[in-house]
Amino acid sequence: MSEPSFRGAAEIGGKEMFHHQEVAALRDDLALALRAAAHFGLGEGVCNHFSVALPGEHGLFLLNPRGLMWGEVMADDIVIVDAAGNVVAGRHEVEPTAMFIHAAIHRIAKKTCVLHTHMPYATALTLTEDRGLDTTLSQNAMRYHGRVALDRNYSGLALDSSEGERIAHALDGRDVGFLGNHGVVVCGDRIDYAFDDLYYLERACATQVIALSTGRSLQPVAADMAQQVATQIQGERLQSELFFAALRRTLPSR
Repeated sequence: MSEPSFRGAAEIGGKEMFHHQEVAALRDDLALALRAAAHFGLGEGVCNHFSVALPGEHGLFLLNPRGLMWGEVMADDIVIVDAAGNVVAGRHEVEPTAMFIHAAIHRIAKKTCVLHTHMPYATALTLTEDRGLDTTLSQNAMRYHGRVALDRNYSGLALDSSEGERIAHALDGRDVGFLGNHGVVVCGDRIDYAFDDLYYLERACATQVIALSTGRSLQPVAADMAQQVATQIQGERLQSELFFAALRRTLPSR
């Protein structure tokens, strides 16, 4: 993702930034990711949030607003916020827990795209003793081998900056975080890649939950094989781009 040609945040109005060509494209992509997540049943009421940092050093990021279902979010509904939770541009308010979690992950973990959900199968695994996905089981799970952080310490709602910062540090440089008794965070450098990882993470978690429900012993592969698969998938992300393009073609928009 190339850096937009707009000047620093102090030198440009929020409205001008909101309608800048590259920012508008990011808003469109973020809204599409939200509608796609709703389409696949990954949302939960009007809760949970997706965000993407704007290029540059000004600490601004795009976020879905408070009170809208993911399936109804369009590009013009996305807001630009700063690290303190102030709405720089956009017509909606933002939800406090979103600010505390996403602002901290962008600032501390240096993640460009942050997708936080309570999607059912992934969240179910955060309730188990293992706290997350076994990345040596299904092929879909292997793509995350070496990329997962387990946050075992549930600390309640993120109603202040300290909880968001705790979650950001718990990622420990990884781009997938299982938050114990809570949900998951999937991060990436691009919206299409991050969404692809989010989608297949839930598929992998669903497969593990279904396999566990049989009561039969599970058969993992060796760790080096799981790492090989992870490297193969990370090394060729055209499928991620094609999937996102297909979602753009096929999902309804108003």
